[in-house]
Amino acid sequence: MAVFTEVGADEAGALMERLGLGALHGLRGIEGGIENTNYFASTERGEFVLTLFERLGFEQLPYYLCLMQHLAARGLPVPAPVADPAMAPPDGHALEIPANAPCELLHRVAGKPAAVVQRLSGHSEFAPSAAHCTALGTLLAQMHVAARDFPRIQPNLRGLAWWNETAPVVLPHLDATQAALLQAELAYQNHVAQLPAYAALPRGPVHADMFRDNVMFATEPGSDGAPRLTGVFDFYFAGTDTWLFDLAVCLNDWAIDLATGEPDAQRSSALLAAYHAARPLNAAERSLLPAMLRAAALRFWISRLWDFHLPREASMLKPHDPRHFERVLRHRARALHPFDSPVGEGAALQAA
Repeated sequence: MAVFTEVGADEAGALMERLGLGALHGLRGIEGGIENTNYFASTERGEFVLTLFERLGFEQLPYYLCLMQHLAARGLPVPAPVADPAMAPPDGHALEIPANAPCELLHRVAGKPAAVVQRLSGHSEFAPSAAHCTALGTLLAQMHVAARDFPRIQPNLRGLAWWNETAPVVLPHLDATQAALLQAELAYQNHVAQLPAYAALPRGPVHADMFRDNVMFATEPGSDGAPRLTGVFDFYFAGTDTWLFDLAVCLNDWAIDLATGEPDAQRSSALLAAYHAARPLNAAERSLLPAMLRAAALRFWISRLWDFHLPREASMLKPHDPRHFERVLRHRARALHPFDSPVGEGAALQAA
């Protein structure tokens, strides 16, 4: 959510008018994030987020935008992209157009692909409790179930192929111990990907980046402080992958101690039990959960190494420290299988 591309009020205002959102009252760049340019846009019709895509192209973006539209239409708290009325297909036919057809949800700003979505209410929770993890686990499972009939297919662009391609680029920046860990884990994940059990894992659209800063909560009056999950956003790492990998990404952020990288047993159990209650994990998923926890840690270690050592110039850009996911990976690689432990991820499923 850094600002790589400066957008003027005149151009942003013209887009808002064209989309039927009324006159632009304010435009403010959003600090944080490392992939796209984001602005808060205030109009006479409400509050919106304008995103300019810096790496993704016009051919890739319909998958993400249509997935958000699909989930929002099924009642999930996902911001639906705003369509261009001049391009919108007839009601009920939005997902039936050919994959290469112009997408009414995709716009052009400053020569780059762009989207506009409703700004969510609530706030991100950076010190989540078990209650927050319960809400997240339930929503993640509901999203996976709701996306089963989503017709578009696009690989996870930050999946194994990207890890294999990017690892040689970041290796020169590592010391010998770090390089050995990266190469060993990458070899292990390539091995796992060839297993019949891995090929049999349930899969479909995944968010693949559902970190604490991409989820919003609110506390309802009279609810005794119980959090209510009000929205999930930033689907621009989504793709077709295993649902277990998506779950592992969440466990590696929401149920991890940020200072040490160690798993938190209470939050892990709460998240996994809630997910399992809404979409039970099968035997193959239980067996491969440790491998996917390692895979999710490796994915974000590699991407943070890449962003940290090979940064792009941008206003307000703050790359994340890659050492965090190095620590997470080391803990995951030497941990007991969750189902061999009396606490942690496996205990929640054994009790379910």
